Amino acid sequence: MAKKKAAKADGTVQITERQKAAMTELQKIAESIYADFQHHRIPNLELSVRSKSNIQFEDELNVWKYGENTTERSAKKTDGAYMLLRTMYLAEFIKQMINESKSSTLREMYYISEGWDMAKFGDQAESDKLAEDLEIITLCLREDFKLRPEESGASVLGNITLEEVTRDGNRKRFNCRDDVGDAGYTIPFNVEKDKLKILSHDADMIVAIETGGMYDRLVENRFDETNRAVLLHLKGQPARSTRRFLKRLNEESGLPVVVFTDGDPWSFRIFASVAYGAIKTAHISEYLATPTARYLGITPSDIVNYDLPSDKLSEQDVKALEAELTDPRFADDWWKGEIELQLSLQKKSEQQALAKYGLDFVTDTYLPEKLSEMGIL
Repeated sequence: MAKKKAAKADGTVQITERQKAAMTELQKIAESIYADFQHHRIPNLELSVRSKSNIQFEDELNVWKYGENTTERSAKKTDGAYMLLRTMYLAEFIKQMINESKSSTLREMYYISEGWDMAKFGDQAESDKLAEDLEIITLCLREDFKLRPEESGASVLGNITLEEVTRDGNRKRFNCRDDVGDAGYTIPFNVEKDKLKILSHDADMIVAIETGGMYDRLVENRFDETNRAVLLHLKGQPARSTRRFLKRLNEESGLPVVVFTDGDPWSFRIFASVAYGAIKTAHISEYLATPTARYLGITPSDIVNYDLPSDKLSEQDVKALEAELTDPRFADDWWKGEIELQLSLQKKSEQQALAKYGLDFVTDTYLPEKLSEMGIL
């Protein structure tokens, strides 16, 4: 990994090896299209079919990846010609950002295209999809293209020490418990090693938490200190940078990861995206997924065992659970049993339902019991 600074305080720019590789791959796309024109061929690009029917389990990586089915983006049709034109404009825009040490949100990229005449995007979904297509074709990450999401990253609090490259190109060390406030350290959009290093830790586990309310409860109750835990707020369906950081922290520290969410089908899918990867980002599952992550709760069994307050499943909830029974990410007997139990109960429950027994119940009773059952405490 390159140790070069992305930018110096005097304004000069130094480009990382990852960014150089990204520009090289984008240049290959442009050269391929140019060669087609030179040889009087209709320009085209080939990429993987991005659908549930084209994902398969990679035993070596222990994640879900796109299979061998491909589709062609060709200038034979008007829509295909427009997308190839947008591809060239976007490649040039990325090259400009890297050379100028700038970055753009996906939303800004969409509006930037308003100045691209016939190459402008119809909506942001179209521009987001093209950015993902470029990842698939180049095997580079969106972060290498200097493209970032609109929302801020999630938070982490615990006894881990990091070193981050500042905007002036300097390196700053800090501890994610002693040197931050109650909200913790905000995870940046780029968490690769040339930007962020994990130096050391003094912890026994990582607890990834879906909701902000429960994250704050564990922070206030000092669960990180009393149980030597690193607390990570997923912020609902976690951003790519959050999943990437979690994977790095797990692999580089060797700490076990448990995922603590609400007890509903949508939260189960949050766990699946953390552990096995999501269909939308299956082309980079090996960078984002943490296959050793384990689901902590809330489980349908918890609703029964802890007599938790609950709500009735909606029609959409039932359909989602039934779909999960055929989802290969929930294929083992434990998941099938829990999903079938939930369909039988017709109930769902939130993390905060544990407050029925008081504000300390989750940290003094529920988590220690569940973590002991899992052999982590």
